[in-house]
Amino acid sequence: MIDIFEKYRTAVEELDPIRYTGVVTRVRGMLIESSGPQVVVGEVCQIMLSRGHAPVFAEVVGLDGGTVQLMSYGDVQGIEIGCTVIASGSVLSVPVGKHLLGRVLNAMGKAADDGPEILSSVHYPALASAPDPMKRATITRRIVTGVRALDGLLAVGRGQRLGIFAGSGVGKSTLLGMIARNTNADVNVIALIGERGREVVDFIKNDLGPEGLKRSVVVAATSDQSPIARIRGAYVATAIAEYFRDQGNDVMLMFDSVTRFAKAQREIGLAIGEPPATRGYTPSVFELLPKLLERSGTSDKGSITGFYTVLVDGDDMDEPISDTVRGILDGHVILSRKLAQKYHYPAIDVLSSISRLANRVSGAKSREAAARIRRMMAVYDDAEDMIAVGAYQKGSNPAIDESMEHHPKIENFLCQEVGDTAPIGETLAQLAAVADIEIPPEEAEHADPAPSYDS
Repeated sequence: MIDIFEKYRTAVEELDPIRYTGVVTRVRGMLIESSGPQVVVGEVCQIMLSRGHAPVFAEVVGLDGGTVQLMSYGDVQGIEIGCTVIASGSVLSVPVGKHLLGRVLNAMGKAADDGPEILSSVHYPALASAPDPMKRATITRRIVTGVRALDGLLAVGRGQRLGIFAGSGVGKSTLLGMIARNTNADVNVIALIGERGREVVDFIKNDLGPEGLKRSVVVAATSDQSPIARIRGAYVATAIAEYFRDQGNDVMLMFDSVTRFAKAQREIGLAIGEPPATRGYTPSVFELLPKLLERSGTSDKGSITGFYTVLVDGDDMDEPISDTVRGILDGHVILSRKLAQKYHYPAIDVLSSISRLANRVSGAKSREAAARIRRMMAVYDDAEDMIAVGAYQKGSNPAIDESMEHHPKIENFLCQEVGDTAPIGETLAQLAAVADIEIPPEEAEHADPAPSYDS
């Protein structure tokens, strides 16, 4: 049970009797400039408004001589020249604990649903370093996603980080919802960064569902919020995942989307005077991406398996953010608009996707079956035009004949309705049937069963 007086004791212990203040000297778009106070970059400040309005929280994003550059977590309306700026003496932190399960939080780690205020004696800083690379546990076991195309042909390890790359409207959020409901991870942490306001409730009610929500924590920072709120929402979600990892859990972190996180940082960079570099993105964007993405993965206590969506502009898989993220992560899942137009869901382009740890976390026969299916898919893909126009004569090429024979079974295996569950044992059994290779039952035991949350 949470001690209701704990937050007051903590506040008294952390109280600095000296209050550092400054005054607003300029408001330029989203950027607020003040003379003082004495602060560090990343520190949270309060801007006191006149006429009885509630204070505005802002974060220090830059220092220019004696000028402090801040960006508000909310609207800048009501801020005027001369408003008092009060330094808090601390960076953003989030209250953590098991009571976060089933809750929806905003970018500052406060309740965004109809539940009670988030209270905890334990706080985690939103900004933190990645685990020591020499203390990271080796990834040797698979984690179940409940998606046949992933578990069968793109096996994911506990603590692996993968990107889901796709254009708009191809099914990224739906795929994340399927994983959240069906994974055998202990805890889900879902970051909805820069999403439309409508999509937040839709994702929670339709994609995630009650069963998924009760073992999940959702952090939402919608597209209409300030860039600093979207940035900090990403860090708050990662901090919550780190807390559960430190408790020895296997955490599934689903982040939607990295592209909107990068665009928020670009807005901040341009506002404080950074020069645009690659396609308008400022250098700080490419500095922050590895710092964010490297915080997930394994530690010496638990693991964070990360699925990071990347909204590909114009379906260009080599645009700057896609190219950078792909180089940082441990694999990539490509969603194909062509497959989505055929109503092939999830629209995973298996041949263009790769899991760099699939061979390590899969059994020998599972690897053999997956390799055989991928080879048949590649052969069919090369010959598809000839087959479609009737130019191919059966018997001309044994490999093409084999791929044509197995194609309907492969398509049936890869297609999965949103509400369909796919336990790992059933997935491997179907994989064996499609590939005509016997997979021993013990290979399914390479992944533990999904945890029970009834208690």
